[in-house]
Amino acid sequence: MGRLERKTALKSGFVAILGRPNVGKSTLLNALTGEKVAIVTAKPQTTRNRIAGVVEVPARKGTQPAAQIVFVDTPGVHQPGTLLDRRMLQEVYEALEARDLVLVLMDATRRVKLGTAEAELPELEPVESVSEVPQVSEAGSGPLGASEPNRGKKQPDWSSENEFLFRLVRKLDCPVFLVLTKIDLVRKDELLPMIDALMKQHSFAQVIPVSARKRDGLDVLVNKIVEALPKGQRYYPKDQYTDQPIRFMVAELIRESILIETGEEVPYASAVVIERFEEPETQPERRAKKGAPARLPLTRIAAAIYCERDGQKAILIGKGGGKLKEIGTGARRKIESLLGTRVYLELHVIVEPGWRESKSFIESLDWRNQLEKLADQRTARSPDGEDGSE
Repeated sequence: MGRLERKTALKSGFVAILGRPNVGKSTLLNALTGEKVAIVTAKPQTTRNRIAGVVEVPARKGTQPAAQIVFVDTPGVHQPGTLLDRRMLQEVYEALEARDLVLVLMDATRRVKLGTAEAELPELEPVESVSEVPQVSEAGSGPLGASEPNRGKKQPDWSSENEFLFRLVRKLDCPVFLVLTKIDLVRKDELLPMIDALMKQHSFAQVIPVSARKRDGLDVLVNKIVEALPKGQRYYPKDQYTDQPIRFMVAELIRESILIETGEEVPYASAVVIERFEEPETQPERRAKKGAPARLPLTRIAAAIYCERDGQKAILIGKGGGKLKEIGTGARRKIESLLGTRVYLELHVIVEPGWRESKSFIESLDWRNQLEKLADQRTARSPDGEDGSE
């Protein structure tokens, strides 16, 4: 009976993290989990997929039950300019379909501009496919409305995109928290006018200022989330901090390196696919020579970097292969930290014209589809064709 009571006392739920590009969604997720769950760069539209980060909250005697919070990071809400952008917006919709609570992140350093372009915004209905994802107002065809965030001479229509975000929020029937990010970069007296303006847009259940970089406000945020979550079950094992497979995390670390090392349109026209992932074979433990550190096992990885034009390929490779080497070196160090092994990383670049408008190619990038394909390949290689086992 005591064990049953402890189980029913557990609180759990899914918390969607929603916001415009570059408001700090992935940085907050990493800070909350204490792990590098999502890649982070200064460039907008870094996140392309829904990413779950799991946080275990221990019980506090007499005040708070134990909880498991499944945070779901989403791509930044922006004007879709390509089929890839529309797929990213669909990821936002799907994250909002199964959620117990939503965090709306607003960058405290960014002026909030809200207009009256309500008539230009689409009605938000459930979507079945990427092609049905609605367009945001076409008024701004600048950075966040173009295929690449730095393309175009016009400035983005910030007001329309903010309004689109709040239209999403107003459709929700769950608690919504307003989270002001990057508060370490603004004066406190600047926050109150911003909060007043935002509270006129929606009746938020909580308003919580945070700095993920300095960890200010994170404990308050977690405690308020636990209070709002329902009693439920544990969705993931206690020691699991994300739903992502290792192969996808490795591909993302390579893409992060591309985002850091290249500019202009190249990062946004790039995709990474893991072609080979050979884990170290289990070998009997060897004693290291006296005074010498034990040699770590070696993981062999081959990955393809896809781009859309020959000019982009030339930039990715660089003079004498120098840029590709920089990308690989930066990615390898992060992958070794993730895997805890030495890593041999082989990269090559492939031109796939217009892949951001190819439905089949975009769907092939989804790690869920990649896992299904791997399972099919294992089944096909099996001697009896039944289960892929040796």
